[in-house]
Amino acid sequence: MSPQTPPDFTTPSGAATPLAADEGSASAAPVAEGASAPARATFLDTFEEDMPESPRVLIITGMSGAGRRTAAHALEDLGWYVVDNLPPGMLIGLVRLTQDHGIERLAVVLDVRSRALFEQLPTVFAELQASGVQPEVLFLEAADDVIVRRQESSRRPLPLQGDDRLLDGIARERHMMSTLRAAADMVIDTSTLNVHQLNRRVAYAYAGEDDGLGVTVMSFGFKNGLPVDADMVMDVRFLPNPHWVPELRPQTGLSAAVSDYVLRQPGAVEFLEVLDQLFAIMTPGYIQEGKRQVTLAIGCTGGKHRSTAMSEQIAERLRRRGLNVSVLHRDLGKE
Repeated sequence: MSPQTPPDFTTPSGAATPLAADEGSASAAPVAEGASAPARATFLDTFEEDMPESPRVLIITGMSGAGRRTAAHALEDLGWYVVDNLPPGMLIGLVRLTQDHGIERLAVVLDVRSRALFEQLPTVFAELQASGVQPEVLFLEAADDVIVRRQESSRRPLPLQGDDRLLDGIARERHMMSTLRAAADMVIDTSTLNVHQLNRRVAYAYAGEDDGLGVTVMSFGFKNGLPVDADMVMDVRFLPNPHWVPELRPQTGLSAAVSDYVLRQPGAVEFLEVLDQLFAIMTPGYIQEGKRQVTLAIGCTGGKHRSTAMSEQIAERLRRRGLNVSVLHRDLGKE
């Protein structure tokens, strides 16, 4: 089976196709024949004022075996209205229905089980954006070997596997999902996460209201691998390592002694100030482009001292800017 071109989820400015007029849209609202332009405008303004606000719409997608249903259940526990395996063409109607019933947060699980229907997503996204709804995308990722183990334990084939090997199905799915992954607001790599850890990650990101940009600051150790779900990766290995200070070695970056040691080093405070200013520049652009979640990863050698201390410090600075910030220490305890 030859690989197909993945759907294009990018929407050039001004290129979105508007929703077709129907009985539920302002463009189809009945206005007396022969009414003047001001009268029509007044009627439409009143009609739009009476329309309920659009819900926050989250698309849960990603690789098969990466934990889409676990994420969906976590969102349901947080009070989201969740719909699983919805054909993409029905998404616009569902958004309207939830809007009419005052549902404020809607999460929809979409995947490639129906290849032809999945390819409708770019058009559906464009129509939603034209109607004033900016859908968010949560993409669940996992390494090939992890997906293989999970699928073998469940004894279920992958949607695109056909009569071929499991790895062939994974490769096709990755190719088809590649553009959507690149456009995702948040990517979570579940390769090393259990169910409870994934639930916490989802809660960190989506428990609160939609009040601007959400930032997850993640400390990690380079010796344990780069976090594939990070939007930005910063390296603080230019700072002296507290590991070589005997009294600091057993402590972590969460302790005042280690944090004070790290911050006293040349360049530490300057690094935090530059990173803080960088977010001041980037935040308005992220919000304007509709990106709601950003993951900043800060790494040192093992993820115990420097990256942990610096992650806590930058998180505090970003909170003072009014951002919704959560902190995760990926490798703390692994040393």
